[in-house]
Amino acid sequence: MKQENDTIVEGLLEKPYWVVDFLPYQVPEDSRGQFFAVERYYLEESRHEHLCRQFADVLLKLNCYHDLTVSHVDEWVKNPEPASLAEWLTEALQHGHLCALVDDSDSLITASGGDTCLTLFNPSDDLLRLVQKLASATGLYLWQPKDNQ
Repeated sequence: MKQENDTIVEGLLEKPYWVVDFLPYQVPEDSRGQFFAVERYYLEESRHEHLCRQFADVLLKLNCYHDLTVSHVDEWVKNPEPASLAEWLTEALQHGHLCALVDDSDSLITASGGDTCLTLFNPSDDLLRLVQKLASATGLYLWQPKDNQ
């Protein structure tokens, strides 16, 4: 199963993706704002913990509607305990990586250390609408990068 899921992930990483983020859309390269300073601010420990909780809320609520098969250490766990899923996501966003296959929609959610976002690959229209609602309810945004449409 591990090798099969790893192969599925590799294929999904090539698909179109959307971002669950603290910003409502991609900051333009020529922006006069201070994106990197603001991003560093959100990566400070207490603020990053808050972001991690927001992302965990999205995944946990999504797991109420869809099976999630989550990579942890060197195995895949289907529908992990909520506390474990939240802990694994927090660890991933701090210094690791997490992949969650959304079983019934052929989609993938990833989180990586040092990021201030989740990435959603190959969502169906229904999954996209649901994640949009869940992200919005937690004060986050869902958007698709312009170079990935």
